[in-house]
Amino acid sequence: MATTEKLVSPSSIGHFGIRTTPEKFEAMVKWHLDFFGGREVLRNAKASFIQWDEEHHRMVIVQDDSHEQIPADKRPRAATVYHIAFTLNSLEDLATSYEQKKARGILPHWPVNHGMSTSMYYFDPDGNEFEMQVNNFDTADEAIEFMKTPEYATNPIGVDIDIEEWLARVKSGEDEKTLKKRPVIGQRLSRYENSIYWKKPEEA
Repeated sequence: MATTEKLVSPSSIGHFGIRTTPEKFEAMVKWHLDFFGGREVLRNAKASFIQWDEEHHRMVIVQDDSHEQIPADKRPRAATVYHIAFTLNSLEDLATSYEQKKARGILPHWPVNHGMSTSMYYFDPDGNEFEMQVNNFDTADEAIEFMKTPEYATNPIGVDIDIEEWLARVKSGEDEKTLKKRPVIGQRLSRYENSIYWKKPEEA
């Protein structure tokens, strides 16, 4: 029987947790502190709790001898969390974030304009994927309308960004709306198609 009951939705994301192995624990904590500009609010024998805003902690990294790494050759096809995205306010912020991370040895493996967002993807030391993004439209409704277009159906993946050229354009003061507009490149139905960064695992 149909119901009109309004289901309760979360008001926000509270935090997320990552398992790691003891030998990777310190590297994972440092990477995430640098990536999020965070601070460690609690460390015990098993875990590090990290905060970067008003929440008491936004993530926890837990180590244990029983945890096992996913082999690198299995990770691209593993049934697991794909990636987690975080939003910045402007392309200027994304450019500054890129430079700050680069200075700490953290580089994106995939800068891309998805159409509804401009994004940079990073792998942490365990191979978990994180996205820093800026919304390309002023409203969610506009982004959703773009996602319904034939252009997006032809290319739901995005257009890869030449990072240094993009950085120079942002720093020049070029209008952000111009920078956010996604070029049309035709069909792209996977990360590997029409890409300057991705190669299929068997081609790598």
